[in-house]
Amino acid sequence: RTLVRPQQERPLVRPQQERPLGKRPPVLVDGVTLNGPTLDIREAESFLRDAMPIIMEEAVWKATDVKEKVCEWRSPEQLKDLLDLELREGGEAHPQILQRCRDAIRYSVKTGHPRFFNQLYAGMDPYSLVGRFITEAINPSLYTYEVAPVFLLTEEAVLQKMIEIIGWQEGGDGIFSPGGSVSNMYAVNVARYHHCPDVKVLGLSALPRLVMFTSQECHYSVAKAAAFLGIGTNNVYVIPSDKRGKMIPAEFEKQVQRAKDEGALPFMVNATAGTTVLGAFDPLEEIADICERHNLWMHVDACWGGGALMSKKHRYLLQGIHRANSVAWNPHKMLMAGLQCCAFMVRDKTNLLQRCHSAQASYLFQQDKFYDVSYDTGDKSIQCSRKPDAFKFWLMWKAIGTKGLEERVERALAMARYLAEEIKKRDGFRLVMEPEYTNVCFWYIPPSLRDMADGPEFWRNVHAVAPVVKERMMKKGSMMVGYQPHGDKANFFRQIIISPQVSREDMDFLLDQIHSLGMDL
Repeated sequence: RTLVRPQQERPLVRPQQERPLGKRPPVLVDGVTLNGPTLDIREAESFLRDAMPIIMEEAVWKATDVKEKVCEWRSPEQLKDLLDLELREGGEAHPQILQRCRDAIRYSVKTGHPRFFNQLYAGMDPYSLVGRFITEAINPSLYTYEVAPVFLLTEEAVLQKMIEIIGWQEGGDGIFSPGGSVSNMYAVNVARYHHCPDVKVLGLSALPRLVMFTSQECHYSVAKAAAFLGIGTNNVYVIPSDKRGKMIPAEFEKQVQRAKDEGALPFMVNATAGTTVLGAFDPLEEIADICERHNLWMHVDACWGGGALMSKKHRYLLQGIHRANSVAWNPHKMLMAGLQCCAFMVRDKTNLLQRCHSAQASYLFQQDKFYDVSYDTGDKSIQCSRKPDAFKFWLMWKAIGTKGLEERVERALAMARYLAEEIKKRDGFRLVMEPEYTNVCFWYIPPSLRDMADGPEFWRNVHAVAPVVKERMMKKGSMMVGYQPHGDKANFFRQIIISPQVSREDMDFLLDQIHSLGMDL
C-alpha cells in the first residue's frame, strides 16, 4: 500500500571537484575577490547527501503509506510559530535547515496518500517523480532548442501523440502551459485572433463587441480569461445545463442568435468535458454542429475529462472532440503526471499560435543559428521562461505505455462505480446523481435526521453536516475529501478517484469514516 522502498540507497554522484586556484594573486573588483568559486562543493555535497534521504523517507515512502496520516493539521497561527518563517540577515547551519525540510514535509498535505481524495489530482507515480527530479536538477527553460534540446523534443513528441489521440488526423499544434486556467486563456486569445487578427496590433478599440459562450457548469477560469483579455465578463453568455450538468445545445443556439440580434460578434464557445463538481461531459457533436452553422471557434476544456480518451471503453464520453478547434487537457489529473502538466492544442497547421503570440525577440530567436530554428518553439508561448512540464509525462508514458494509462483510467472508473453501488446499500448515504466519470457526489445523513421528511428544514440540517465532518477528518488526519453546495443543493461530498494505489478497502473506509465522524450530529 505504499511505494516500494529500495533495499539499498545509492549514494549521490559526487559533483566535480573544486578547481585549483594555483598561485595566482587574488583579483579584486569593488572589494570582492573573484578567484575561484565561492560555493563550497564539499559542503554542498554533504547537504545534498543529508537532505535526499529525508525527502525519500518523509515525502515519498511515509507520504504514500496508507498507515500514515494524510495531513498533520495546524491552524495558520500555530503553523507560523512552528515554522519560524522570518527571514534574517544571517544564514542558518545545515542541521537547522534539514529540520526546516522535515517540518515542511510533516505539516504539508500528503497528496500522494491513498486516502487523499480532495482535488482533481492525487497519487504519486514513481516515473513522473523521477522526471521531476531530473528537470528540477537541470533547471532548463523551454524557449529555444539550444538551451533545452531534450525537453523540447520530448514536448513535441508528447503533443503529437495527444493530438493523434484527440483524433485530428491532419495534425495540429500545441504548447504546454502553466495550468488549465492558462490553457483556457490561450483558447480565448487564439479564437479572438482567428476572428479578428488586427487585435494584436490595433488592440481592443479596433474590435466590435465580442461575445463568447459557456455552460453554467464551466470552470471559473473562463470568466477570468474574459476579464483578463478585455472581453468583459458581461460578454460571457452562460448557457443553462440540464440536471446532469451538461450544456443544453438548443439554449446555446438561442444565445448565439441573441448576440447576433444585439449587433455583437459571437466568436467562440467553451465546451466542458468533465466538469469540476459533477464530472459532466457536454454534448460535443451537437455543439460542433452549432459552431459550424454560426462560424464559431469551438474550444473543449478537457482538463479533467481528457484522460477518458486513453480508454477505448470510455472515450465515447468525448465523442466529437475531434471537431474542436482547440483542446485543453491536463495529464497531471486523471493520468497522474504530477503537477503541473497542462497541454493546450489547436487543430491548425498554419502556425496560428506563433502568429498570435510571437514577439520575435532577437536575443532569443535569431534566424541565422546553426541548427533548424523551427525547433525554437518558445515564441508561440505567452511566456518567456517555461518549465519542461511534458518530460515527466513522457517518461511515465515510456515506462507504462499507452496500455498502462488506459488501465489506470478504467480502474478509476470501475472504482467509482463500486463506490456508487456501496452508497446505495448504506443507510444514511444518498447519491446526488449516478456518476458519469469518477466524481462521486453524495450526502451523508446522520441518524438524527433520517426520520425527518424532506423539506427546507431537513436540507438546512443536512447542509451543516459536511463542514463538520470535514473539520473532524482534517484534524484527525485520516483522509481528505471535498464538499460543496451546488445550485440549490445542500452541501454534499465530492469523492474523486484517480490513483491506482486506491483500493476497494479505501472506498469502504471512506464511508465508514464519514459515518464514524458524523453519526452524533
